[in-house]
Amino acid sequence: MKTSNVLIALTAVNFALLVALLTQGFGMARADSDTQILRGRGLQIVDAEGRVRASISVLPAERSQDGSVHAETVLLRLITERGRPSVKIAASEPASGLSFAGPTGTKDTYLILESRERTSTLRLRNEDGKEQVVKP
Repeated sequence: MKTSNVLIALTAVNFALLVALLTQGFGMARADSDTQILRGRGLQIVDAEGRVRASISVLPAERSQDGSVHAETVLLRLITERGRPSVKIAASEPASGLSFAGPTGTKDTYLILESRERTSTLRLRNEDGKEQVVKP
């Protein structure tokens, strides 16, 4: 007798919980009231195969092995279907820049536009090793 009373009580509690969950689940879906801002520590856009094709991230400040300090940097990368980050835009307190890399299979074809402290530089380089640096 005691066992059947306990089972009936548990069934009633489960039924009440089910009803409560169903009534909440069928309500109208609503977004947060502040639709002006999307916040996060990073953003990745992926293609149909799940490969990252674009990303925005905040890289923390760090000290390299040679002792130089790299400031905290915000970095936007646009990545080809083969995984090569071809376009990069970076911003930090001491410097900001833009770079375009050549297609997959190249390693020395690029363009870098950089503003560091009080100077700016445009560096153009071809795969054959020819390079031109433009400074004002």
